[in-house]
Amino acid sequence: MLSLHDKIVAITGASGGIGEATARLLAERGATVVLAARRSERIDAIAEDIREAGGRAATCVVDVTEAEDLHRLVSSTVGQYGRMDVLVNNAGIAPISPLADLDTASWAAMIDVNLRGMLNGVAAALPVFREQGSGHLVSIVSVAGLSVSPSMAVYAATKNAVRTVHEGLRTESTDGVVRTTAISPGYVRTDLADSMADPHIREQTRKNMDAVGIPPAAVARAVAFAIEQPDDVEIGEINVRPTVQA
Repeated sequence: MLSLHDKIVAITGASGGIGEATARLLAERGATVVLAARRSERIDAIAEDIREAGGRAATCVVDVTEAEDLHRLVSSTVGQYGRMDVLVNNAGIAPISPLADLDTASWAAMIDVNLRGMLNGVAAALPVFREQGSGHLVSIVSVAGLSVSPSMAVYAATKNAVRTVHEGLRTESTDGVVRTTAISPGYVRTDLADSMADPHIREQTRKNMDAVGIPPAAVARAVAFAIEQPDDVEIGEINVRPTVQA
């Protein structure tokens, strides 16, 4: 197993689910992790668990829809540790519904968190990566963007947009300074369904998670795999889903 020793990794959406699992696994493998999310009590508790287990962890309260919060995350990480090697853009929401419901507030929220939040991370991290001469941007996307299901049009659109931004950044990063990886899971057993207002969609999503969902740790392992690669190896995208679909 490769080690992540000395890697400095900031993770958004780290208060639960994929973000929490990623922080715990990376710390276990030797990375220093900075947990970022809105729920300060939750990320503080997770960071304390990591430190008690012998890992290195710090926290930063962040709302990814606020550009200044991402700049503060990056600057505080660099200020405390001297650099930031990886930014994991994980924060996301999915208050999905059929387009005919005209839930425009949820559409805007998904655009703000899933897409604008990721772009805010890019804007904050790229100057630091360029100054350091290296850096790795990892974003949690979704296989939902590859095969659009009913009620998921706007959510899938935001995830496809993130995938497009990643590809654009990859094609622009020809000097080897910035690496990019998109991690696209299928259903993951998290509390993401809690953000869905429609009770029928919420219940069906939970059933799908129970039937074919993968544990957050599986996605965390994909993140770790991408980060562990030598500097001259770039893993562009990893799809993480069960081999047998329901």
